[in-house]
Amino acid sequence: MAEEQKFEVKGTFLMGEDWMPYTKVVEAPNEKQAEERTFAVIGSKHNLKRRYIKISGVSPVKSK
Repeated sequence: MAEEQKFEVKGTFLMGEDWMPYTKVVEAPNEKQAEERTFAVIGSKHNLKRRYIKISGVSPVKSK
């Protein structure tokens, strides 16, 4: 099983008529899974479909 890493995911999501920026740190085995988990978390919290969530970047978080 792949080891979980932390990824910082940045982007925007639609709230009402405005696109709001967000930055999330999620644990996932790779960048693609980090994107999927971000869609799931923001989508369920704000009751949004994927087309209203934009991801502009995913980067690994350096552990201390």
